[in-house]
Amino acid sequence: MDSIFDQINSILASVFFFDIFFGQVEGTSMPFIVAWLVVGGVFLTFRFGFINVRMFSHAFKIITGQYRTADDVGEITPFQSLTTALSATVGLGNIAGVAIAIAVGGPGATFWMILAGFFGMTLKFTEVTLAQIYREKRPDGRIMGGAMQYLSKGLASKGHAKLGKVLAVLFAILAIGGSLGAGNAFQTSQAMGVLTDRVPFFASYPIVFGLIMAAIVGFVIIGGIKRIASTAEKIVPLMVLIYLAASLWILVANASAVPTAIVTIFHEAFTPTAAVGGMIGVLVQGFKRAAFSSEAGIGSAAIVHSTASVKYPVRQGMVALYEPFIDTIVICTMTALVIVTTGVYDPSGEFANLVAAKQGAALTAAAYGTVISWFPVILSFSIILFAFSTMISWSYYGERSWTYLFGEKYTLVYKLIFIAFTVMASVTSASAMLEFSDLLILTMSLPNIIGLYILQGEVKANLNAYLAKWKNGELDREAIRK
Repeated sequence: MDSIFDQINSILASVFFFDIFFGQVEGTSMPFIVAWLVVGGVFLTFRFGFINVRMFSHAFKIITGQYRTADDVGEITPFQSLTTALSATVGLGNIAGVAIAIAVGGPGATFWMILAGFFGMTLKFTEVTLAQIYREKRPDGRIMGGAMQYLSKGLASKGHAKLGKVLAVLFAILAIGGSLGAGNAFQTSQAMGVLTDRVPFFASYPIVFGLIMAAIVGFVIIGGIKRIASTAEKIVPLMVLIYLAASLWILVANASAVPTAIVTIFHEAFTPTAAVGGMIGVLVQGFKRAAFSSEAGIGSAAIVHSTASVKYPVRQGMVALYEPFIDTIVICTMTALVIVTTGVYDPSGEFANLVAAKQGAALTAAAYGTVISWFPVILSFSIILFAFSTMISWSYYGERSWTYLFGEKYTLVYKLIFIAFTVMASVTSASAMLEFSDLLILTMSLPNIIGLYILQGEVKANLNAYLAKWKNGELDREAIRK
């Protein structure tokens, strides 16, 4: 299996991850796809006048149900769509990904992760708004939405039907691959890395863990988006609260080291040690892990947000602003501070073997264990929950993409393939799985952001119309008050 993944990784890397500096910057490289995400996020943030800051408080009111109307249409609530999307992003990207970014790029990678999260908020707003504009209600009552829809239908409305179809099909193929890799196999692999330290039985019989996870995941995903959303709505807030409470506990215990850690993060963001490849190397690590964590610009979360019950497409786009904020700016920053203050990322330290093997989840568990001796047991359970929640959400992304390509009657085929990958992932290495996940999930941004560039004028028009109604009080008048 590792050999197969290595071959796939090599092909994808040569096509989509070539160095835009062409080797002219000694000691590091800037993959095209990472630069693509950075430029897209910055451009759209300025294009929409820093919507991620201006409408932050308004978005919270939408999430809490203050702007429900009698004309809302969809399968799930805005809050359920947010928690379902967060269940796909708040997980091992925050736990394992942050540890790997710091182990590979140094503490300075944290700064670039935060900045990527900030610009990623606007990317999420844009793609989710478009997903709402171009969603389609199928005869069976289910909604088909996401990048597949706005790439095909949106670009066709601009006179680029053939280009739109090609990009939509490419996105769907990559999303299916991403769901099986980043959204499934990587989650299982990293959860295995933590659990085997606590339960030696699974170290000897890893396939047993894979079968157990496959059975639980299968039960949920067979029920479709409503069961997935209902499950996510219950476990995501609990997971986040437990994780943040533990992080705050450790930071309070290491309070004297926190100022130094913050200074180190900012200092090494611009003047990193030579070992990590200079400033560009640290920036790349930060943005790569931020993209994997929040999925901003990838287009994946737009699939579930398209099912949200709202009247105005822009309204759900504003709800989506909170994803990168919660996921990257809050949770990833907390994880990074814990790892830096405890020093577990040192490649020559006590946990050098975990750093070398890129066992990010196990490395984070070790960081928490330095202060709360019994917490790695709780964290191990949390990591399994994080992995599970990510898997059920990504199964929906992959299933909708599969359905776009092959039709509704073949959805069960995809679900069985997804479950099979869960079992296979329990017997493959974390290193090969991590690289495969990075390549697939980041490559999804190529067709997606092309669509965002072409259709951003439509988002701007919808935003201006919404803001006009908001300012004249129309939105408040039509809201259903509890």
